[in-house]
Amino acid sequence: MSEAIVRNSFPCGGRTCRIWCRGEPAFLLIQPTVAERDGEETDREAQMIAEGTDAPFLLAAFETEDWNRDLSPWEAPAVFGSEGFAGEAGKTLPYVRETLLPGLRARYCLTDGVPVVIGGYSLGGLFALWSVWQEDGFAAAAAASPSVWFPGWLEHAAASAPRARAVYLSLGDREERTRNPVMATVGDSIRELERMLRDVPDTDCVLEWNEGNHFRDPGERCARGFLWCMERLEKRKGKDA
Repeated sequence: MSEAIVRNSFPCGGRTCRIWCRGEPAFLLIQPTVAERDGEETDREAQMIAEGTDAPFLLAAFETEDWNRDLSPWEAPAVFGSEGFAGEAGKTLPYVRETLLPGLRARYCLTDGVPVVIGGYSLGGLFALWSVWQEDGFAAAAAASPSVWFPGWLEHAAASAPRARAVYLSLGDREERTRNPVMATVGDSIRELERMLRDVPDTDCVLEWNEGNHFRDPGERCARGFLWCMERLEKRKGKDA
């Protein structure tokens, strides 16, 4: 029988980091969340991951104070409501690299050999994708219903390649059926992104479609993304051995 999940939280670099850990982690899974909002959903996500694999893992959800500001890769005007995007992902990624990951490794005695999978939902999913395009510290990205409609994203993605070994994409089958003209491009954008990724040597990718709109089962979608990444990394490890 697998070990029980241990839930914990601790301050890390001025942010709260919530932890779900089972056993001695063979995978480090990280994702951004909204302060005080996503705890119950991430609880379900962690339980689904535990039910879907025998591998020990650590899931770390780090707080964002301002979702649109902290996770957007560059400035962009509002596409819904009146709040635009400040484009400060370039400040969040150094926090992940220089504060969060070293803090987690020290606290849980993780070696550099434990693969890091960065994931997220919606704009958090876009942040995960953008991160693996920026640097090579992540083994995989799990992007559930990512905001690939974001202005300029496809052009940015086409200009280089991800540095991860596996990229998971998903979308709800009703997400592109919206009256918002920018967000309605999400279906064509994610299909094009999958096409790009299939041409990247030595990077595995998949695009999964879910039932429902953007707001349906975010925890379940994130869990499926992390599970796929873990499985692909295990298979690649076996091939490379």
